[in-house]
Order: sequence, then C-alpha cells, then structure tokens
Amino acid sequence: MYDRDMATVFTDVTAFILAGGKSTRMGTDKALVILEGRTLLARMLEMARSMCADVRIVGDRAKFAPFAPVVEDIFPSCGPLGGIHAALRSSQTELNLMLAVDMPFLSIALLEFLIERSRPSDAAVTLVRTCDGLQPLCALYRRAFADSAENALRAGRYKIDSLFEKTQTQLIEEEELHAAGFSLELFRNLNTPEDLFDVRR
Repeated sequence: MYDRDMATVFTDVTAFILAGGKSTRMGTDKALVILEGRTLLARMLEMARSMCADVRIVGDRAKFAPFAPVVEDIFPSCGPLGGIHAALRSSQTELNLMLAVDMPFLSIALLEFLIERSRPSDAAVTLVRTCDGLQPLCALYRRAFADSAENALRAGRYKIDSLFEKTQTQLIEEEELHAAGFSLELFRNLNTPEDLFDVRR
C-alpha cells in the first residue's frame, strides 16, 4: 500500500492541465462542466496546486487566463499531442505532470506515486497501462519528449501512443497499481453527457 506525505509540495515538477480539447462529444466545454458544485477545471487546479508549486493550463489564453498561467499550442488543432508538446517547450523543470481536465477521479496519492516512480528512471515517459490501454493524459513526461512530439507533429502524426514505441517508456501495469492500493476507476474520464449523468446519480 502506497502512503504519501501530505505535506509534500514538489518544486521540481510542473503540472499541466490539458484543457484545450474541442469537447465535441460533451457538447459544451468540459473544463467548465460542474461536478459536485465545482467545475472540472477548478477540481483539477486544486489537486495539482496541493502537490506542485507550478501549475499551468494548456488551452485558450483568452478563456483560461483568469484561473492560472496558460500555455497555448504551438501546433494548433493537433489534439493532446500538440498540448503536451507546447507544455514541455514552456517548462523549466525536467519532470512534467500532464493531466486531462476530464479525469476528476484522480487522487493526489496516485499522482505522487507516478512522480516517485519516474524520478529514478531515465524514461522519457512514465505512464500506466490498464485494460483500456495506455493512459498518456495522466503521466509524467521529461522535457526531451518534446523533440519526439515535434517531429511527429511536423509529419502530421498526432497519435501519442505510436511515439511510445520509439521512446524510452516506463510502463506501470495494473498489477503494480493494485498492489499499491489504487483502483482503475481513478482513470475514468467524462467524455459525454451520459458519462456525466452516470457519475451524478
């Protein structure tokens, strides 16, 4: 079972909240969707700020500047890979925590677990593999990954998972997660009004 020091605030890890998606399936901006009295963005900002000294939003500056420092895509309309690339290019820290705004069930303990697993590794990316596949939008990235991302973006290849085959990647399997006391439900995201309805019931 993993235990965290609740007083830990990392100064050597930058947290980025990926909020630049078009939210087509939700029909409204997911960052501003209300869950239990708070927007998904507010929930994620609170969690990220409780553990990282530097927290930024990746998205539209005009929309999100009132909430936190904002990083805008260098390669617009290229999906999450474009956001991760812009985040890493803007970062001053080696380790960078990427968090999708639509994953409200993530826990501080899980994120610290990922950070601590990434520290001793030379891997450019540390992420979880579940039965649903890889989880690149709740993962630790080293700044060097920006080079691979930029090469792919310039070539018009926007799928993140394909880059992991060519990059040194540290995978955390389900068995290790379970042994540390974490449930796969933490990775549940909200993509549609039906998803939101289910969690509000």
